[in-house]
Amino acid sequence: MNTKSTGRTFIVLSVLLTILLSANAQITQFRGPNRDGIFPETGLIKEWPTDGPEVLFVTEGLGKSNSSTIATTDRIYTTGNIDTLEYISCLDLNGKILWQKPYGQAWKNSFPEARCTPTLEGDRIYLLSGMDEMVCLNAKTGNKIWSVDLHKEYQSDWDMFGVSESLLLVDDKVIASIGGETAMVIALDKMNGRLIWKSKSLKTKRSNMSPALIEHCGKEYIITSSKTHVLSIDPENGKITWDFQHNFLSPNGDNSTILSNIPTYKDSCLWITSGWDTPSTMLQIAPDGKSVSVKFTDQTFDNQNHGVVLVDGFLYGSNFTGRQSGKWICMNWKSGEITWIGDFHTKGPIIAADGMLYLYDEKRGNMALVKSNPKKFEVISSFRVTDGNGPHWSRPAIYNGILYVRHGDVLVAYNIKE
Repeated sequence: MNTKSTGRTFIVLSVLLTILLSANAQITQFRGPNRDGIFPETGLIKEWPTDGPEVLFVTEGLGKSNSSTIATTDRIYTTGNIDTLEYISCLDLNGKILWQKPYGQAWKNSFPEARCTPTLEGDRIYLLSGMDEMVCLNAKTGNKIWSVDLHKEYQSDWDMFGVSESLLLVDDKVIASIGGETAMVIALDKMNGRLIWKSKSLKTKRSNMSPALIEHCGKEYIITSSKTHVLSIDPENGKITWDFQHNFLSPNGDNSTILSNIPTYKDSCLWITSGWDTPSTMLQIAPDGKSVSVKFTDQTFDNQNHGVVLVDGFLYGSNFTGRQSGKWICMNWKSGEITWIGDFHTKGPIIAADGMLYLYDEKRGNMALVKSNPKKFEVISSFRVTDGNGPHWSRPAIYNGILYVRHGDVLVAYNIKE
């Protein structure tokens, strides 16, 4: 084989290897690997000391944020607003800030704190600012690879809180639910930001919901929403396969609720919940994925914007009893039966790992460790997060046996490994 042939063969093999590695790269994202609030950690302690688990570090100067945190085996990533810009911070596992990079303008009106949790695949991080600038950065250096102003290029619309999405990766695409006059959802090439497809426009504003991917009857679908409707998208071509109106606007067009929770999928059913005394709905998706029907509704388990988790056939989370109040609920997924209602301060975020639930009170930052037991609500341990300021709205996250809690300008890391 001559030198030119050898060179061409090497280039082809290198390209194929890059594609293969990219296709198999682990995606680290909002609410865990499947965006369902379940973290695949094991060997976690089942009871905390009286004053809470060991604090590994408290890092300040990360910017004001309601976003969550992601981590790899050697790096931690989180976002926050510093002055008028949104920044991503990269930390080592000791909490030392390695670099901080701005990635777009912060939302300027109500609740301007950063909401986007980074999405990581291989050596690339994907972000969406409060003013709709989509950015891809090098995960090691923070250097920009590409960026697209979605508002300028695709006339995206803003919700009352700007943009609250954490970006979804599907194969070679990065997905955003932009709303507005030109499209409801768009897919850009994750390597260069070029448009792959646009769905039709629903002539409506976006919601606060981050899109998610489900597999139904052997085919994948993107689940997302507009201001009023939950909808399903074919990821291959952007076709809307069905939509369901969950939120009804007042005569002057105001929201009666806010669609912010990623719906939960299991066994051809989809659970939609949004708080504010609006009934939650269990939808049955047709086998061909082209229509839905209502299986049942529930008035008790109306989760506001904190997320729910599905563990062994039972759904857990908080409900809405008032603007600053709520209880904790367990519901049988198949029947809709409420099996218990528990008291722990007030409503808030929830995640799950290793057979345990982590409840986080939004008002004062009380964290509870609870067994995922559908028969009984039992708080095993609790402590209070005192660092930081503002509401405790950021979703906790668990990586490498460490519980990460974002609050205001700080990140607190707790050792929960046995």
